[in-house]
Amino acid sequence: MTEVASPLTGVVAQILAGEGEPVAAGAAVLLVESMKMHHEVVAPEAGLVRGLAVVEGEQVREGQLLLRIEAGEVHAAAGAAAAADLDHVRADLAEALERRRRTLDSARPAAVEKRHAIGRRTARENVEDLCDGGTFSEYGGLALAAQRARRPLEDLIEQTPGDGMVCGTGEIGGRHCVVLSYDYTVLAGTQGVRNHRKTDRMLELAERHRMPVVLFAEGGGGRPGDTDQSELFHLVVPTFHTFARLSGLVPRIGIVSGRCFAGNAALLGCCDVIVATPDASIGMGGPAMIEGGGLGTFSPEEVGPVAVQAANGVIDLVVDDEAAAVDAARRLLGCFDGPATGWTCADQRELRSLVPEDARRVHDVRRVLEVLADDASVVELRRDFGKTMLTAFARVEGRPVGVIANDPHHRSGAIDAEGSDKAARFLQLCDAFAIPVVSLVDTPGFMVGPESEATAMVRRCSRLFLVGATLSVPLISIVLRRAYGLGAQAMAGGSFHAPALNVAWPTGEFGAMGVEGAVRLALRRELEAIEDPGEREQRVKDLVAQVRSQSGAINMATFFEIDDVIDPAETRGRIVATLRAAPPPPPPADGRRRMVDAW
Repeated sequence: MTEVASPLTGVVAQILAGEGEPVAAGAAVLLVESMKMHHEVVAPEAGLVRGLAVVEGEQVREGQLLLRIEAGEVHAAAGAAAAADLDHVRADLAEALERRRRTLDSARPAAVEKRHAIGRRTARENVEDLCDGGTFSEYGGLALAAQRARRPLEDLIEQTPGDGMVCGTGEIGGRHCVVLSYDYTVLAGTQGVRNHRKTDRMLELAERHRMPVVLFAEGGGGRPGDTDQSELFHLVVPTFHTFARLSGLVPRIGIVSGRCFAGNAALLGCCDVIVATPDASIGMGGPAMIEGGGLGTFSPEEVGPVAVQAANGVIDLVVDDEAAAVDAARRLLGCFDGPATGWTCADQRELRSLVPEDARRVHDVRRVLEVLADDASVVELRRDFGKTMLTAFARVEGRPVGVIANDPHHRSGAIDAEGSDKAARFLQLCDAFAIPVVSLVDTPGFMVGPESEATAMVRRCSRLFLVGATLSVPLISIVLRRAYGLGAQAMAGGSFHAPALNVAWPTGEFGAMGVEGAVRLALRRELEAIEDPGEREQRVKDLVAQVRSQSGAINMATFFEIDDVIDPAETRGRIVATLRAAPPPPPPADGRRRMVDAW
């Protein structure tokens, strides 16, 4: 006989095998209720129940004898539970699966068809395309709009799945990320009570686990129709604070196609990089808010169209459609992921001929960068804004770098206020995420004149000095041709010996200002004394040639004001050697991370 004692204190809730009945080893003999839960008491071996010492409803204590088992062979199924049917779906599981099914695109064909009819994808289609196959893990898919006080539950299930937000974690290029996508098919992608709560949950996870964030921002902003709440105007919603707090901590990519207004636009504006499709409209207030403020009546397409928002610098990258936007987001995230393998590049000897020998002829700095960088690695940002300056991510031998460059096609490469803002903010972004910077210099200096000063040039150009002087990442300066005055210094971090490496191509020339302008200014009286115009201009040419012979790259190197004059074909090698020698940037002395300006 084998004695069986109670494993805990409780009440005998049910006797499953009575006196003399056969039981299999491991089969439940009776149930003991404790703390409102039923606990099985099982037979330690096969046999017959003997000496049953309790009745149903009896109080028992832990260790108390309940029964004995007389060992013996019994029929295999005696007292044993039936084998589980692995295909059986219980009622509770069926209810959960059905509710989840109703959140999917397949359950909402009319909404999907309407979306496709205007040439756009659903929120789920974008998320599935963005994340590596099978890696997306959704959060809050069963959430509903907080409108139970005025709408039936069935209507909310049907019309407000996820409360207008598809969100979760997933791998993008193998890196764990947070993905947030407003669902325009649900209440126009507006921000509701549950919607905000889901967003806050994901942003907290992004902060805690240092995960990049991709935000699909299409939507109409705050939602006034939610009734199930205790707050009056939602002014304590933490979403905007939480998202802004991620600045400089994790990369944040914003994507917008279609309408993006008010709260949605505020989150978009906090992103490090904004990607948009040509049909996007972005504004801090939509048509209803504008009209309500007595400011006129406009269509959504008139409020912040791409033509405006790309030219003013709000949008970093314009792409053809949502599929291209997703591809751009994956490429951009890759720029923050560290070195890559398997790179290729153009024949570097091509660089030798990209800057014309004629000092007055402009060159194509984008072509220079395409040849210099790894193949298909260049991602240019804000191309239509601050056109005197180029900003781009690229790779050199697999290493990610940020690139700033003067574009001589616009104002001959003179740095204006917009160009200063553009480059300074890009330097902040690179510094925050430990991306080294390559500066390609060809500038006559800062833009000057009354019109330039009306743009707050004094303050805005100084951003380049302030950000450049506080960079913690290596800066490599390469003078392609002109490096004049304060503008050239700003391109080199404030001083020609501030960069980790400052070299010039043989076409480089240097000076406090443009050579011809300097000659005409410094020798004005001498030139005015020459009455014959032809003779005067010949004198200018002679003096310019004389000064230029002193301002060339080789002569500059003899005074060690630059580190070297290099064969353009050597540029990649010098960049890589410098980056290999540079230690990782130290943390800020005060322990604070570096915030990246929205502008």
